[in-house]
Amino acid sequence: YFLQQHFGPQVQLDVYEAAGVGGRLATVTVNKQQYESRGASIHALSLHMQDFVKILGLKHRREVAGKSAIFSGEHFVLEETDWYLLNLFRLWWHYGISFLRLQMWVEEVMEKFMRIYKYQAHGYAFSSLEELLRSLGGDAFVNMTQRSVAESLLEVGVTQRFVDDVIAAVLRSSYGQSVLVPAFAGAMSLAGAQGSTWAVEGGNKLVCSGLLKLTKANVIPARVTGISLHSSEGRALYQVHYESSEGQGSAFYDMVVVTTPLHPSRSNFTFENFEPPIADFPGAFQPSVTSVVHGYLNSSYFGFPDPKLFPFTSILTTDTPDLFFNAMDNICPVNISAAFRRKQPQEAAVWRVLSQQPLDKHQLKTLFRSYYSVQVTEWQTYPRYDAAKSLPPIVLHENLFYLSGVEWVASSMEMIAVAAKNVALLAYNRWHQDLEKIDQKDLMHKVKTEL
Repeated sequence: YFLQQHFGPQVQLDVYEAAGVGGRLATVTVNKQQYESRGASIHALSLHMQDFVKILGLKHRREVAGKSAIFSGEHFVLEETDWYLLNLFRLWWHYGISFLRLQMWVEEVMEKFMRIYKYQAHGYAFSSLEELLRSLGGDAFVNMTQRSVAESLLEVGVTQRFVDDVIAAVLRSSYGQSVLVPAFAGAMSLAGAQGSTWAVEGGNKLVCSGLLKLTKANVIPARVTGISLHSSEGRALYQVHYESSEGQGSAFYDMVVVTTPLHPSRSNFTFENFEPPIADFPGAFQPSVTSVVHGYLNSSYFGFPDPKLFPFTSILTTDTPDLFFNAMDNICPVNISAAFRRKQPQEAAVWRVLSQQPLDKHQLKTLFRSYYSVQVTEWQTYPRYDAAKSLPPIVLHENLFYLSGVEWVASSMEMIAVAAKNVALLAYNRWHQDLEKIDQKDLMHKVKTEL
């Protein structure tokens, strides 16, 4: 979409996609209703996602209220109520002003991050993730990809207890990882947890299929196996090799954007004729399992012998060795009618359980008194953030770009959209030799004077 926006409607776009369009944005069907299996919510400040929804004529899904709680494996350490002031009082009673310090820290990061939209609106692009981060928040933002969120929060006066109870629970539910994730990825996740979020009526994956239709991109159902470099009249020319149900094939392109993660565990992708060679990137991915269960919650496990009294629709967990799941929530279908109501806690409902390993029968029986169906999706979802020593490049060669490296900064729909817009602008500016629009210093000042 962004490439066509900048290069114009005459640009020919081929998209190679071996699996379904949407990647992690996928749904599962239970009783003829579709439910999000992953990528379920979008932050209110996700401006690119907001734009896509408007352009495609999609709608925000109706919100259905529900309460959250944090479970330690033995008891709830924090419970949300229907009253905002009581929630604030409970936070203050348990954790002092830690939650205010957290809020101020996250707001400061988000305020600086929002500068990216202004830069992109003015056509500025960045040739590396470090340059992009530096333009938004200086060296402090780059350092936030190398130090943990726990360290950063303790430094601004958040207590260890708040980190162990609340921060750990949020990061387990979003990234399936501990408070050792880098501060920048942590801030983005925490912004999603404390800000208002939304979802697309009919499923978030409609954004992906809608944008492809809008750009009339040619979707080729094939798996790319490699890219080889040729030259033509002084410019790089790329041959993309692929495998489809009809056998092997290849095609030539002026420009290629690689969107699959280039890590040995994720892709057996070869680069030929490149000097110096394009090396594999270090780092591993976090296995993540989503189980969508249609059944009766075992509320006794959570200390509520009478299921009618169980008040929560979302349960987060602390980093406790015995806990076998990261989070679970009572989910609503992707199409919510005006008459829709949540099931009562004693009724059979559809729950999404996030864990690092597939749940065995005993674990399912611990969480549910009985169940009708279980649908399991295993993903290599997020980077193992504690394994990152440096950020991957954006530019692999002259007109060969890498998109997925941004996940090592933070992973969300909006981060990928920001990275996609950056790659499209970078490709356009480099193609037209408009180097004034790449890696410019003091951009805030430049943008103000341009206005």
